[in-house]
Amino acid sequence: MSGNIELLNTTLAAAKAADRAALIAYLPAGFPTVDGGVEAVKAVIAGGADVVEVGLPHSDPVLDGPVIQTADDIALRGGVRIADVMRTVREAYEATGVPILVMTYWNPIDRYGVERFTAELAEAGGAGCILPDLPVQESALWREHADKHGLATVFVVAPSSRDARLATITAAGSGFVYAASLMGVTGTRASVGAQAQELVGRTRATTDLPVCVGLGVSNAAQAAEVAGFADGVIVGSAFVKAMLDAPDEAAGLAAVRSLAGELAEGVRKR
Repeated sequence: MSGNIELLNTTLAAAKAADRAALIAYLPAGFPTVDGGVEAVKAVIAGGADVVEVGLPHSDPVLDGPVIQTADDIALRGGVRIADVMRTVREAYEATGVPILVMTYWNPIDRYGVERFTAELAEAGGAGCILPDLPVQESALWREHADKHGLATVFVVAPSSRDARLATITAAGSGFVYAASLMGVTGTRASVGAQAQELVGRTRATTDLPVCVGLGVSNAAQAAEVAGFADGVIVGSAFVKAMLDAPDEAAGLAAVRSLAGELAEGVRKR
């Protein structure tokens, strides 16, 4: 079975045709439970998310701040496995028809096996992977198998990336480019910062791929600001925090659905 890179491409193109940015939501698999994680993904889609990134919980998430680290720890203590990540992708995709990617560090894939991981992700209906710590120059094996299975390879660029480096990264990627709005780890912030707009401009100069901005967006006003210059707005920590702060799972699901609705309005205001 082929993966859903084309669904991802057409979804992002449809948002652009509608003169708006796409809303991309992040939630870790297995949080607060595997079943609860599946329902959370469905809830953000019901609220208005166009694309979802399902996080593969990791014991040393170097890009993630304390909110996502807390959720990862809950998932890992609950015994989450890669099979549960695949189940989350499958059930969310089958229920919604929305493109679902996996965001993961490289080590779990390397240990699991690249061919096995890509084959299972494609079979689950996944659209691709975001690989924040895989250097482009070491990515040939991954890209070979991702291409074979119809999966997007999304690389992360940062404000510190020089123009020549940006060109190398974007030439190797597919689906979209994940532009980290600032240096540092994930988390909600008072301001997304001017660095993000500059980075989007420099990245666009190297590629026709959509450029989507993450790190720091947590409310509708920030989503509208970023949607003014980016092709997609990526929100993670704010959704995870809404789940963590809720008194129970039902309240958490209602909170993430509501937040997704607010953010979906924001990306349409740009």
